[in-house]
Amino acid sequence: QVQLVESGGGLVQAGGSLRLSCQASGSILSVNTMGWYRQAPGGERDVVATITIGGVTNYVDSVKGRFTISRDNAKNTVYLQMNNLQPEDTGVYICGVEAIVPGGDVPYYMMNYWGEGTQVAVSS
Repeated sequence: QVQLVESGGGLVQAGGSLRLSCQASGSILSVNTMGWYRQAPGGERDVVATITIGGVTNYVDSVKGRFTISRDNAKNTVYLQMNNLQPEDTGVYICGVEAIVPGGDVPYYMMNYWGEGTQVAVSS
């Protein structure tokens, strides 16, 4: 079983900054891609940024130059530094990871896991 614990959300004014953290724990052999996703009120879950185990990053166009995703592989932790936040960044930020875990009938298998989400609210 894998657990994801997120922290760092909150309420800020436009132009402010927040740093999100998400640590994966449990029976993990390896964590591959880690990412942050945003779900706006009444909306779908959309990708914000992802980072591979090798450190290759990808961002949605709307956050490029403002957000930075990073990870600490030793701690199975992913971070999202969010600068110059804007009201349209408001939403629930959800951590997602692709993890390799011990199997039963097979030596191991790969699964996607999701956190509960942390609320980010940006006022104008």
